[in-house]
Amino acid sequence: MPRKVALITGASAGLGEQFAQRFAQGGHDVILVARTASRLEALATRLEQAHGGKVHVLPADLARPEAPARIFEEVRARGLEVEYLVNNAGFGSSGPFLEQAVEREAEMVEVNCTALLKLTHLFAQPMRARRSGRILNIASTAGFQPGPYMATYYATKAFVVSFSEALAHELQGTGVTVTCHCPGATHTEFASRASIEKTRLFQRPGVAAAPDVAADAYAAMMKGRVLAVHGLVNWLGTVGVRFGPRALVRSIAASLNKA
Repeated sequence: MPRKVALITGASAGLGEQFAQRFAQGGHDVILVARTASRLEALATRLEQAHGGKVHVLPADLARPEAPARIFEEVRARGLEVEYLVNNAGFGSSGPFLEQAVEREAEMVEVNCTALLKLTHLFAQPMRARRSGRILNIASTAGFQPGPYMATYYATKAFVVSFSEALAHELQGTGVTVTCHCPGATHTEFASRASIEKTRLFQRPGVAAAPDVAADAYAAMMKGRVLAVHGLVNWLGTVGVRFGPRALVRSIAASLNKA
């Protein structure tokens, strides 16, 4: 039997690297997508040496609007059939919205939302045609409420949650599943890149380990779950914000995000 192929965006570090290891351990070939070719090459070497199989490196900057189509064409040119699509790439920023560089905020929407949408549209069509495939979209518990001082990031994750649930419904009975996984605060490079490692959100107990989050997301995808929240505390939080007064929800999020 040919080995099934998983394509993972944001694969050079953090959750993306953990997903790559999970799929390689599971006997799958892997396509690694991220901006930094050197880090992808190093990871590919480690995975092939540890687990065998084939690891393909595909450097791409998902902030560029043409990147998803180029990725799809390159995958097709290599004769690869993607069975698992993991839309993991994303980044955040912190601070008052009007003090952020609007170009960077727009790039965040491009990476966190538009690239995810385009890649899903491109790869889900052949999945549906052959009636087999799984899509894993990494959102966040941030997607369940507004987030002052991380306004754009929270809004992008709300898009991912809503889009994923809707598409999962549309694809019922096609052989293609869509899973939206929502971790809370997790120890990865994300916090330092977003300059939030000193906030209350990341200083409080219970920040998750990346391997644990990746394992939970991987299992949810393989089970075909539509929406999964990592950890009981995070799940209770997502339920609580649905019933709490909106002003209180905003205030709590602001207090966690403000440096």
